[in-house]
Amino acid sequence: MRIQLMTDGSSDLSKKMVEDLNVKVVPLYLNFGDTQYRTGVDIDIPTFNQMISEAAELPRSAAPSPNDFYEAYKKVNPETPILMLSLTKGLSSTYANALMGREMLLQEEPGRKIEVINTKTASSGIILLLHEAKDKINEGFTFEELVDHLHIKVEQTTTLFVLKTIDNLIKGGRLDRVKGALAKTLNIKLLMKASEDEGVIEVSEKVRGDKKSIRRFIEQIGEYTKNVEDKLIAMTHCNAEDRARKVLGDIKSKYPFKDAVVAEMGPLISTYAGEGGLVIAFFKDKNQTNT
Repeated sequence: MRIQLMTDGSSDLSKKMVEDLNVKVVPLYLNFGDTQYRTGVDIDIPTFNQMISEAAELPRSAAPSPNDFYEAYKKVNPETPILMLSLTKGLSSTYANALMGREMLLQEEPGRKIEVINTKTASSGIILLLHEAKDKINEGFTFEELVDHLHIKVEQTTTLFVLKTIDNLIKGGRLDRVKGALAKTLNIKLLMKASEDEGVIEVSEKVRGDKKSIRRFIEQIGEYTKNVEDKLIAMTHCNAEDRARKVLGDIKSKYPFKDAVVAEMGPLISTYAGEGGLVIAFFKDKNQTNT
């Protein structure tokens, strides 16, 4: 391949997507107590889901080290440019470490072409951007054209979350226990999004009831894009494939996206979303502004 795509373990790519997109994935680390795993290497998603359901505390994630990225870059043919699409720097040191790994290799091999892009998203958002990159490679874009194009598409990426449970937010300390208990009593569901400026995952709305939250989740799409006939929508789910397929069917009946892809969330985003959580990503219209 004349351009090598690369990403990290937050992208939640299925094995088939990895093969179809010809992407190299640098795994994240996951710590359950004193035991460390590499996502997608030492622990698979079903095992993770089982472990987290039984754990008193949430696992801690860690970014790949600069040396992990250095080693991954070095394995690529020196004549092949590398485009690395990184987890948003608003959530992790992954982006910074990917840059450091790049500099480590460039000191040895200054003729290399390696571009690291902060996607300002995660999970289905990175899946969306990787599909866009592969399409443009197939269209014959040069490396420089591809890099410029992806920087533009990052700014057009909208990533929306809907949570079925807030248990993980409470357990992980991201939501006060008293407020969390009240929200659970009132059956409050959270809608979240990746912020436009820093790519931080933040609460955008609170809706009472699961059905209402799903309706609002779907309704939001129309606030970002009116023209979907030529667009892809990507969805990831946390151990809830039937729910994901049902919601995606409802989305497609309302918005005629050109195509859709679905994958299961990996450990990083699952610890935010909790079981039943869904994430969608799509490109907003050029004249639309996230609010």
